[in-house]
Amino acid sequence: MRVLIQRVSEASVKIDEQIKSQIDKGLLVLLGIENEDGPEDIKWLVEKILKLRIFDDEAGVMNLSIKDIKGEILLISQFTLHASTRKGARPSYIKAARPEVAIPLYESFIKTMEEKVGGKIGTGEFGADMKVSLTNDGPVTIWMDSKSKE
Repeated sequence: MRVLIQRVSEASVKIDEQIKSQIDKGLLVLLGIENEDGPEDIKWLVEKILKLRIFDDEAGVMNLSIKDIKGEILLISQFTLHASTRKGARPSYIKAARPEVAIPLYESFIKTMEEKVGGKIGTGEFGADMKVSLTNDGPVTIWMDSKSKE
């Protein structure tokens, strides 16, 4: 599993010109799922995301987590995080999990995140044509991969 995390002052996702979810200060998390992913990847990433100290404390030092600031989370599925650009100019998405594998993992990720946060998080819709808007705060953008634990 791969995630691209952006610290945002606001973010939203539209589907068919309708806002599906929107958040204020918090995290926009783009999630890519591959065939070999499972519950252990979800557990590692959710815990890591919620503990990341990337919000400023009163001294202006990135020392607070999303839970510390009581921020919001918007989670969007994004298979293109598994793009391979090794050959040619057209990316290959062969590593991205097919919907029958990815959807249950995406739903489990949402459920796990909500349990750990203690409330609802914003989401997109798996497989939909989504328009994501955000104001990256900082900018702060972090990439993590559960296989490399990076």
